[in-house]
Amino acid sequence: MKKYIIPSIIAVTFLTACGSSKKEDAALLNEKKTELEKLKADQLSRDEKIKKLETEISKLDTTTAKGDAKLVAVAPVATQDFKHYIELRGKVDADNISYISPRMGPAQVKAVYVRQGQHVKKGQLLLKLDDAIVRQQVTAARQAQEVIKTQLSYAKNIAQRQQNLWDKGIGTEVQLITAKNNVASLENQLKAAQEQTQIAVAQLNTANVYSDVNGVADEVNIRVGEIFQGMTGQGHPQIKIVNTSALKVVTNIAENYMTKLRLGSPVIVSLPDVNKTYQSVVSFLGQSIAANMIGFVAEAKLPRDPALKPNQTAVVKILDYSAPNAIVIPVNTIQTDENGKYVFVMQKNSNGTLTAKKKPIHVGEVFGEAAEVKTGLTVGEQLITEGYQSIYEGQLISVVQ
Repeated sequence: MKKYIIPSIIAVTFLTACGSSKKEDAALLNEKKTELEKLKADQLSRDEKIKKLETEISKLDTTTAKGDAKLVAVAPVATQDFKHYIELRGKVDADNISYISPRMGPAQVKAVYVRQGQHVKKGQLLLKLDDAIVRQQVTAARQAQEVIKTQLSYAKNIAQRQQNLWDKGIGTEVQLITAKNNVASLENQLKAAQEQTQIAVAQLNTANVYSDVNGVADEVNIRVGEIFQGMTGQGHPQIKIVNTSALKVVTNIAENYMTKLRLGSPVIVSLPDVNKTYQSVVSFLGQSIAANMIGFVAEAKLPRDPALKPNQTAVVKILDYSAPNAIVIPVNTIQTDENGKYVFVMQKNSNGTLTAKKKPIHVGEVFGEAAEVKTGLTVGEQLITEGYQSIYEGQLISVVQ
């Protein structure tokens, strides 16, 4: 029995020793973790104190070398008239562009009296169309008119004779009335024949195609023997007359700008291809939204200039906002953090040093490289315009001379 008791005692002793060792290790680990957290907190506190002292020293230490300061450029904050434009693409168009077409429908061309690029006047003959059938109709109408005239002359003579006999008491009243009715009927027939003759002559005149505007024959896509119908099968005009004395620029504007624009709004028109710029005003605003685009049409008149051609590409800037005597700064000086937008200005300290001061601002409209500042800046402050990207609040700065 003794040989079983001894191993049992040894096992119990071993287990007790192991349990005590684990408890001691856990206590030691917790103690070290607590000490580490304390050291980290002390280090964070020291870092904050060091940073605060460095900032205070930089403000108070007048012996700091100028070379240690951040080099920046400044500009005084001032007011000026701020203008915001809507920038759009447009094209040059002409008020007087005429697409010539036949008045009485398609017909074969017998003669062409105009060539492409030729200057033409209003009323000038451009084409001669086939008029053989219409000429026959005119001849027939005139002949019918002459026949009715002869019949009318004879009827009037008979009516007059009947009247003379009736005045003498010869003949019947029915004969007199019949003779007068024949005259009236033939007179009506003559009027109808004259109208038919006029219609036939008018139709004959449509065989002559005239220009309805002064201008230049920009397109002439027709030859003798072809059918003139105004447009080709591909939808191109057969004869196009352009008058460049009255030009305009046309552009499409998104509907969200509808309430911002009005007739007379200033417009700047730039033509990059000819390197020219014109000042104008809005002369027309569409009153409805076009079905094939989300927007409406705007137009502005252009002066007569040989450099301007219809369908020329233009850059159109329309003034939609202006603010007189506004504080305007370069848009690239504006920075953003979690609190909003801000800029840096130069601050002169009592000890003679210059430091950067952070100024929160409220920005209005932005156009190009300029931004309107509603609040946050006052006239006369020195805005840091260069070197602002890598400075911080209270940093010592030096101004470029």
